[in-house]
Amino acid sequence: MVNRIFVNLAVTNLPRSVEFYTGLGFTMEPRFTDDTAACIVVSDQIFVMLVTHEKFKSFTPKPICNSTLENEMLLCLSFASREKVDGIVEKAISSGGTIFREPQNYGFMYSRAFEDLDGHVWELMFMEPSARSDQ
Repeated sequence: MVNRIFVNLAVTNLPRSVEFYTGLGFTMEPRFTDDTAACIVVSDQIFVMLVTHEKFKSFTPKPICNSTLENEMLLCLSFASREKVDGIVEKAISSGGTIFREPQNYGFMYSRAFEDLDGHVWELMFMEPSARSDQ
C-alpha cells in the first residue's frame, strides 16, 4: 500500500516556484530542501518536489519537456469545499499562475484548473459527499 506520494516537477526558477507554492498556502519542508530542490508539503501524504532542471536531468535519461507548450500530466487534488478550490485557484492566479480552463460544475462535482509558473497543470476539485465512494 502506498503511504505517501512525492510528485517531482522540473522548474526553471526554484526560489520563484517556492514563493508561488507557499503563496498558495502550502508549506516548505526544510529537511528535504537545498539549492537544487525544495519539498512542498501539500498534506501529510502529498509532497511536491520542485527540482531544478540540472538536478532533474540526473533522474531521467529523457529530455525535460517544455510544459508551457506540452502536457506532461494533469495533477488533481481534492478539497473539502468549493470555496477552498476557488481560494487556492485565485491565489495561484494572483501569484503569476494562469487559468488552464474555465470552472466545470457537474452538480455533484466542481473543478477548476490552473497552470503554475512552469506550465504544470493542477486541477482542484470538490465532490459532494453523497457522490463519493468512500462514504
